[in-house]
Amino acid sequence: MDGAISAPSETTKVDAVDASADSARPGLPVSAIQAIDVSFSYPPSDGRTANPPVLERLSLTVRPGEFVALVGANGSGKSTLLRLLAGLLPPTAGRIEVGGERLAAPDRRIGLVFQEPRLLPWRSVIDNVAFPLELAGWPIARRRGRAREMLDLVGLDGVDEVRPHRLSGGMRQRASIARALALEPGILLLDEPFSALDALTRERLNVALQEIWRQTGTSVVLVTHSIAEAIFLADRVLVLARAAAGIVGRIEIPFARPRLLGELDAADVSGLAATVRELLETDDGGAR
Repeated sequence: MDGAISAPSETTKVDAVDASADSARPGLPVSAIQAIDVSFSYPPSDGRTANPPVLERLSLTVRPGEFVALVGANGSGKSTLLRLLAGLLPPTAGRIEVGGERLAAPDRRIGLVFQEPRLLPWRSVIDNVAFPLELAGWPIARRRGRAREMLDLVGLDGVDEVRPHRLSGGMRQRASIARALALEPGILLLDEPFSALDALTRERLNVALQEIWRQTGTSVVLVTHSIAEAIFLADRVLVLARAAAGIVGRIEIPFARPRLLGELDAADVSGLAATVRELLETDDGGAR
């Protein structure tokens, strides 16, 4: 049945691996975004004592149009990695590449959505969504037209001139996603965007995000604490161990799309969730 979560095929990969390699597979297009032997430590607060590394020699590849979820405990470096991929932080060592080019600063090819919507309170919803287009020099009629297209895409109708404080939390996050997509980025980075929402709203937004991704073909990297959310949305789930231990599991999600919320209790889904949970609970950041 179309949209049903089906049983994993014999080629499904559920691997616990070293964090040192995640290269593109033969025959597939060049990566959308790639981290190559990336290490990162925050500068010492006293100017002398070095801080321990948050990430150490981590490599990963996200292919064009792929949806990847990063799952890990607090302190595993998930959000730091996302900021490195966004060009907001420079790696201490290694490099980030976008489309084969080294990333040295924030790039319009990359959209970023934070846990908080971060909408400008004095601007209407449509003007918030149009803000990146304004900064890029788009004329007002064109940018408002594009903003309306993005609001339609994320399912926000009739709120163009409303201020953000009058929206629900879920509606504000939809507007934030619309803003991130306004410049048609090839890569969308999401840092726990639904974690502050109630369970029902979160599930609805997971369904909406799946449809947005299917329509845009954007490569997506989602940071989440929710194993169920990761399995529902992703093509692959990468499991990060405690700080600097890196990626201890790369799990292919084999289920057909579109996926349905009612099928998340299926035995195959539960089995994958148990695998992720086991990897998260490994001692000393290593696979059992």
